[in-house]
Amino acid sequence: MGALALSLASCNSAPKRWTYKYRPNRTASLCAGKALPPKGVPKPVAKAIEGGNKIVGLPYKYGGGHRSAEDGGYDCSGSVSYALIAGGLLDRPCDSRGFLNYGSGGAGKHITLYIRKGHVFADIAGLRLDTGYGEANTSGPQWSMRSRPSSGYVMRHPPGL
Repeated sequence: MGALALSLASCNSAPKRWTYKYRPNRTASLCAGKALPPKGVPKPVAKAIEGGNKIVGLPYKYGGGHRSAEDGGYDCSGSVSYALIAGGLLDRPCDSRGFLNYGSGGAGKHITLYIRKGHVFADIAGLRLDTGYGEANTSGPQWSMRSRPSSGYVMRHPPGL
């Protein structure tokens, strides 16, 4: 039983680094800081991208997006919450710890959340929505193709996506 639990836990563990990987017809494009969904992605994925685009460029605000999805700035979990709510994949904002029980374990086909104590970021159609390690020299929500450390993170995804 212990070996089975260890084996299942490792399926949810993230690799040492998140790395951008282009996959034809499955990877979003990045244009002037905004993500463009690939043709044919499921509607919730396209809506999550649209939501992420709406908050890209807003400032980092600790606790931003926690009390209400609409805010003047967002932290990491507020940013991920906003995108998932826009996609109809989350009912209300939650903090990074709350995402540890979200959806199903492991990597998703279109959306994967990377969660650890104190931080969460999302891979949505191959682009990373994050508040750190971005293309721009800012700390607010942004899309990125830049590699970032992901050792110690747990991966979760919306069921079916």
